[in-house]
Amino acid sequence: MLLDIFDPKAAPRAIGIDLGTTNSIVAYVRDGAPAALTTCDGAPLLPSVVHYAKSGAIMVGRAAKAQLTREPERTIASVKRFMGRDARDPETKRLGAHRFAEPANEAEARSVRFDVGRPANVTPVEVSAEILKSLKQSAIDQLRGVGGAVITVPAYFDDAQRQATKDAGRLAGLEVLRLLNEPTAAALAYGLDQKQNGLFAVYDLGGGTFDVTILLLEDGVFQVKASGGDSALGGDDMDRAIAEGLLEQMGASRESPAEVVALALSAARELKHALTDAPEASIELPAKGGHNIVAKLTRVQLDDLILPLLERTGKACRRALRDAGVETKALDGVILVGGSTKVLRVQSYVAELFGKPPRCELDPELVVAYGAALQADLLTRDDGDVLLLDVLPLSLGIETMGGGVDKILPRNTTIPTGARATFTTYADNQTGFELHVVQGERELAADCRSLARFSLRGIPPMPAGMARLEVELSVDENSLLKVSARETTTGISQEIAVQPSYGLTDDDVERMLIEALDFGEEDLERRRLVEARVEGERLLLATNKGLSADADLLEASERAAVDQALAQLASAIASATTASPVQAAIDLLDHVTHDWAGRRMNRAVAQAIAGKSLNDIEKTVEHAAGVDAHVARHRGDTA
Repeated sequence: MLLDIFDPKAAPRAIGIDLGTTNSIVAYVRDGAPAALTTCDGAPLLPSVVHYAKSGAIMVGRAAKAQLTREPERTIASVKRFMGRDARDPETKRLGAHRFAEPANEAEARSVRFDVGRPANVTPVEVSAEILKSLKQSAIDQLRGVGGAVITVPAYFDDAQRQATKDAGRLAGLEVLRLLNEPTAAALAYGLDQKQNGLFAVYDLGGGTFDVTILLLEDGVFQVKASGGDSALGGDDMDRAIAEGLLEQMGASRESPAEVVALALSAARELKHALTDAPEASIELPAKGGHNIVAKLTRVQLDDLILPLLERTGKACRRALRDAGVETKALDGVILVGGSTKVLRVQSYVAELFGKPPRCELDPELVVAYGAALQADLLTRDDGDVLLLDVLPLSLGIETMGGGVDKILPRNTTIPTGARATFTTYADNQTGFELHVVQGERELAADCRSLARFSLRGIPPMPAGMARLEVELSVDENSLLKVSARETTTGISQEIAVQPSYGLTDDDVERMLIEALDFGEEDLERRRLVEARVEGERLLLATNKGLSADADLLEASERAAVDQALAQLASAIASATTASPVQAAIDLLDHVTHDWAGRRMNRAVAQAIAGKSLNDIEKTVEHAAGVDAHVARHRGDTA
């Protein structure tokens, strides 16, 4: 039955899609309120499972899920966990029934590929596109047209994972209006539904990902104050913890045939769901030796199994609160999102963690799709009055000379955003720049994640510090990064869209944020040392160059002091383990060369004005002042 009376003159409806790890949902807005559409399975929830049959047919949803235990090698589940990942990522090797294709070359290794018994292997993007195609067709059948889609992603998805999701949408034939963070989508649904202002924590535990967002709702503006999470933590991990015990009872292991592992995972999910309504559940399973066993699981046992996973979410929540600068008592509420939050121990853990019972008036499995539908509706209307402000999860910057990092866009900057920074050349006659874009919170580029490298060539030879390189980093509403660089005196420019070949693992995310805190003081001292060395080397070069040209302006006693200061600075650069000795040597060389620098300037001015008119002299002085100011303003160098 159609949900709307078909109006041939009406514009196609925009839809919201929650592309979930376990289930996916498509929704739209009708009479100002979001509603979930029926999928091909006859229900709002479409299992995010795709089966590639031997006949060549492709099945999606419940029919595909039924093949998990029959032909697991041809059936892909939880594909969201592999979006944007490298084939060598440890996540691809964890307990599961997928059969992964060995990469034939380095290019193939940059993406997971599934061997589903076809001539060509399939990627996570292609699998996700099949799910999106099914959702799109359901929307077309019921709305008689689709005018674009907002697709949700975990807040902690990085550039590669977001780009993979966008590619899947395009492959499915959808106009992707925007990628929307799942916690923000849920808050949008709650904000418009409840008409509330306040500070909320959104606890989003889905099938494969966990996100926590501290969100301020105020006068139509939804602003993310901080976000965190784990891109490889969710209900699947609960299932795996249960399945480990079931496999042991069956006399099997994770190395058993794929059919056995898939059966254990399916049984684990069934037991987990049953324990929501009952204190104990059981299931009959085949065991080694040809007989069947009855595997039992109590709610207490389940609680013990999943507690380590919940404690991982707790760390992320506390970190997000710290980043936002708020305490739990300042929160007006906690919103639950994701099917895994239906587990009773999850709800009680959240209540303990935040000191207040969580809100779940809206179905936690549907609320993200509702928010996506509302956002899609706003984007296709001219009277939308709600503003969504997401933030960067990690800082973005450029490696500077010596290996430091200039953080151009700090973590938790509201997006879309952009910022510029200006750099200069380090050496005389430098004709190019090597730009290295990094992501992370550490002070040195070696400790951050490398995103991209590119070169800017063709700059005319100039003295050190004269060329000016303007670098701009911009992040769009989908959290995708673009980098542009322009040498201002020549106009030579270069631009790239940064699309990393694979995403961050859960260990990467944890390491990048925690190490930034654990090694904060050490990193800062290392950066001071790097910067002092760069400044010292610059001063050595400039002084030696000056001696080659104007040594005759030095008295004998002055020359001895300069030579001694040069030797002291060179020694400090080579051996110092902190910045203080290098800075002291720099200050000493500045002091002993001060009077000589004045005499050099007088000579340079005298030579410049010889035989010139008063107007020419004024222009020369203005130019010299401009150059001096320019050097004072722009002391950084690119690597």
